[in-house]
Amino acid sequence: MDARLAVGAARKDHDTELFSAAVAMAATRGAQYKPAVDVAQEPLEQILSRLDQIGSKDGPEVAKAMLGGVEAPSLMLSELVAEIERISSHDNRFKSEEQMRLWRNPRLRAVTNLTTALGEDRPVLSIDAAAARRHKQWWQERRAKEDQSHETANKDFSNMGSMLARYYDSLDFPDPAQPYSRISIVDKHAPKKRKAEIPVAWIRDRWLKPGAFDGLEPEARDVLLISLETGCRQSEIYNLPPAGIVLDAPVPHIEIAFETGPHRREVKNVASLRQMPLVGLALAAARRHPNGFPKYRGKSSYSAEVNGFLRDNGLVPPKGYTAGGLRHTWESRWKMQDLPSDDRAEMMGHSVGAARNREVYGDPMSLVRKRVLMLRVAFEVPEHLA
Repeated sequence: MDARLAVGAARKDHDTELFSAAVAMAATRGAQYKPAVDVAQEPLEQILSRLDQIGSKDGPEVAKAMLGGVEAPSLMLSELVAEIERISSHDNRFKSEEQMRLWRNPRLRAVTNLTTALGEDRPVLSIDAAAARRHKQWWQERRAKEDQSHETANKDFSNMGSMLARYYDSLDFPDPAQPYSRISIVDKHAPKKRKAEIPVAWIRDRWLKPGAFDGLEPEARDVLLISLETGCRQSEIYNLPPAGIVLDAPVPHIEIAFETGPHRREVKNVASLRQMPLVGLALAAARRHPNGFPKYRGKSSYSAEVNGFLRDNGLVPPKGYTAGGLRHTWESRWKMQDLPSDDRAEMMGHSVGAARNREVYGDPMSLVRKRVLMLRVAFEVPEHLA
């Protein structure tokens, strides 16, 4: 620890590593690091206690740590996202380039909005509760003018709060400020959003008719059919690497897993890691694309393309229906079969423990068992889609 401080002393005054080492050094000696101006405001007995922790053989770097002689880093708000991306590189190691873009953009937007609310760029460590309240006030005024969703504003606050917490943690702050801990906007008049499920009869009578998908890109059509029959998230399907489609096993299936290498991909969460049998329409679609869906893999164009086609061709009910509602349809199909909630959760990639509200025991459901269940609700495959 002392070596870190000694080495850091040769660097620029605002070096992050030096400051982090000073905070950690103070903590090992039972004190919270504070700037010298704040130490001077402490009661005399606390100042004396700090001095008592500086041994006669300690170097000047220890005195700086105990008495606040190391300046805080001067990282500005405009530099925060890049720093958090650096700090979070291990956590984000599975994210594809597109996933990193989607991770980065809302954080950049939150910083931009806070900077606009404050009217200036500021040092990150100066962001206090007053700054967070100005951010909230700015959003309240914007919502009044532009009818913006309160959920959009709350995402800003959440992203700023989490980035500040991560930055403080990287500096080893023992008791960091939490300026966004009570910052949120509640709209009691806003209805809770929920994706509308596409009626089974609508699918059977319109989607499975000959010619219904004429004009839709074949890969997009077959991603849709696999989603329809497996309940998987659309991104879980179109991002599958070639090895994720297993057709030569006793139970043909897809495998949703964290990926590295050329098909690097982060799955939503650990509960989402699963194998799903291919039956009916899904099996036929996968056989047409044994190497996956390169047109959409690693991109974010699928949803807009397929939803536009469904709307333009009268394949979804009007107002608010999208292909994303297929997961809701899929769960409703299981409800009609009285399948227990925890079994539905396991097949949909949700937390089984949360569904049971207790510890999870036993092995995961086998592919054979899943296949038996899925055949109970599978659509009949029309000849033109076989």
